[in-house]
Amino acid sequence: SGCIGSFAQEHFVMDEDENEDRFTAPKKRAGLWASLRANFLTGLAVVAPVGLTIFIVWEGIGIIDSWVLFWIPDKYEWDWLTHIEVFGVDVRGVGVVIFLIFTVIIGYFAKGLFGRFFLRWGEYIVYRLPVVRTVYNALKQIAETVLNNTETSFDKACLIEYPRKGIWAVAFYSSVAKDEIQEKPPVEGRLISVFLPTTPNPTSGFLLVVPESDVIFLQMSVEDAAKFVISAGLVYPSKENDKRRRAITRRRAPKDSGSESD
Repeated sequence: SGCIGSFAQEHFVMDEDENEDRFTAPKKRAGLWASLRANFLTGLAVVAPVGLTIFIVWEGIGIIDSWVLFWIPDKYEWDWLTHIEVFGVDVRGVGVVIFLIFTVIIGYFAKGLFGRFFLRWGEYIVYRLPVVRTVYNALKQIAETVLNNTETSFDKACLIEYPRKGIWAVAFYSSVAKDEIQEKPPVEGRLISVFLPTTPNPTSGFLLVVPESDVIFLQMSVEDAAKFVISAGLVYPSKENDKRRRAITRRRAPKDSGSESD
């Protein structure tokens, strides 16, 4: 019996060793595959934004070149400028330079007396046209909102209880309520207007008028709060960036001034 036991023990040990060898290789292969997959995703996260940015900028420059150079007569086209090749690729940008110079000249004259007169006269004609005035008005509002970032931008990010008590949502402080909006509601204290954006499109949302006492102002910047909303809570602001921004900008909550609430 002792011989049989020793024989069985030897065979069981051999079987266990074979099983370990049999399952070790797939685990190593699985670990290699996971590492390759992680490296690929990391590289994709780096390459995709850079590649898309270059592609969009390159195609945008090409579109502007085609629009601008289309209006230049053939006899005025400079082949040595419009057909510059580097490594066999046509270099773009001549139309963009012409467009920038033209836009600067238009802006210079638009600030003058005659420029403002012709601008009002042109808008008067445009607003007389049924379909054109709708398109022009929409594009003008978008351009003013995007370009005029000094007066129409949000100042602070905040938290409000929405859509019910106990649930908090990220919003942006807009302005202090005035006149009827401040006087009509039976609420003690000052009311403020906040914009509650939606995810993942922060350009749409709700304008809410809430008591200032129910609002919690955040230290994070508006840009970081917008990233937080767009990413559905996946991107959190860096504490080091917040400290750096607070040290530079020193942003504060809206002041309690009597002139604003009057």
